[in-house]
Amino acid sequence: MIVAVKLLHIAALSVWCAGLVGLPLLLAKHEAGDEQEDYARLRMLTHHAYIRVVTPAAVIAIALGTALIFMRGVFVPWMFAKLVLVGALVLLHAWIGHVTVNIGESRGGYTPKRAWPFLAAALAAMLIILVLVLGKPLLDGERLPSWLVAPRDQPLPVDEVPR
Repeated sequence: MIVAVKLLHIAALSVWCAGLVGLPLLLAKHEAGDEQEDYARLRMLTHHAYIRVVTPAAVIAIALGTALIFMRGVFVPWMFAKLVLVGALVLLHAWIGHVTVNIGESRGGYTPKRAWPFLAAALAAMLIILVLVLGKPLLDGERLPSWLVAPRDQPLPVDEVPR
């Protein structure tokens, strides 16, 4: 069961990550002075890729990843670091959706920003996630900032204390 879930998780991740790399490159090709035919083709391609391929792959990857965390009981510091980076990928995904909508709603009035800063951020997050997952480094409290590992004189919102 775990092997099948992992396989589907990796497949969905592959599609999602490919979309996080490919869609910014496609969106950067949009220019305000594009001919109607070129504009319509690029608009439909990016819109359908985002809505019908990349977003479902992201949802599936995150759902299966969450299931794997609980199936395997992986509640260790490197996993929490990985989840922060997955959050960064989700923010990049939302930015791509924002740009896709802006291009579609403002014919000729919106020129997207350059793709390379977002590509660099996405590729860096993907690489660090890969290193964390494959290396499973021991992240102890000594490397973390003190505010993250020390109580701040605030009670927990629940009665249970994590072990």
